[in-house]
Amino acid sequence: MRFAYLGALAVSLGGLALLDHRFRLAFWAHGRRAAACVLTGVVGFLAWDGAGLALGIFARGDSPHMTGLLLAPELPVEEPFFLALLCYTTLLVWLALDRRGRSARSARAPRRADR
Repeated sequence: MRFAYLGALAVSLGGLALLDHRFRLAFWAHGRRAAACVLTGVVGFLAWDGAGLALGIFARGDSPHMTGLLLAPELPVEEPFFLALLCYTTLLVWLALDRRGRSARSARAPRRADR
């Protein structure tokens, strides 16, 4: 059970990648931009976590489902995977809503022949 949480995060990331591939939203449409976006989010949140840990605001909880491996004191190895999942999910939702909004706007716009 030590790798259950990390495994669940990996499976979830894989599921997001399948959705991304199917609908060509992020990495399969604009790979470099998507990677930069997710990486920027992960690095930013890791910096936030680092500040919170340094100030004693955050602390690592114990769970039998976590590996117990740490990247830094009180920073579990699962944290970057969770942050990547968070950022990737947010990016896919944003892009899907944007695509839906653009599609709805184009459906409402009069065509040139109709003018």
